[in-house]
Amino acid sequence: MMSAMTSLLLALATIVNGLYAGFMLAFLIAVMPGLAELTDQQFTAAMRRFNEKVPGPAFLVLFLGVVALPAAAFFTGLGEHDAVSGPAVLAALVCAIIGHAITVVGNIPLNNALAASEGGDDSAARAAFEPRWNTLHQVRTAFSLVACALLVVAL
Repeated sequence: MMSAMTSLLLALATIVNGLYAGFMLAFLIAVMPGLAELTDQQFTAAMRRFNEKVPGPAFLVLFLGVVALPAAAFFTGLGEHDAVSGPAVLAALVCAIIGHAITVVGNIPLNNALAASEGGDDSAARAAFEPRWNTLHQVRTAFSLVACALLVVAL
C-alpha cells in the first residue's frame, strides 16, 4: 500500500504528464498542420513567435514537473510500489527524460537557428527547420503519451 505522500505525488505526476502530453499532441495534430498551410514568411514568423512564448512560466512548470514528479513519486515510494506500479512509474520517468533529451538536443537548437535566421531567406529557414522539427516532435510526443499512459497504469 502506498503512503499518502506517494499517492499524491503519483496523482500529480499523472495530471502534469497528461497536460504536457495533451499540449504536445495538440501541437502535433492541430497547430503544425495549420501552420503547414502558411507561406514560408508566415510560417517562420509564426514559429518564431511560438518559440518566444512557449518557454514561459506555465510551460516551464509542466516541462520540469514531467520529470520531477514521477521521480519524486518513484523515490518516495521505494518499498511501497507493487510489481506493476513501481516499474510503470520508472518507465514513465525514463520516457519523460528521453522526451526532454529530444527537446534539448533537437528541437531547441532548431528553434534557436530559426530565430537567428530572422531577416534572412524564409524559404531556406523553413526547409532547414520544419521537416526535422516535426519528426523530432512526433517522437517526443509519442514518448510523452506513453509516459502518461504508464502513470495511469501505476495509479
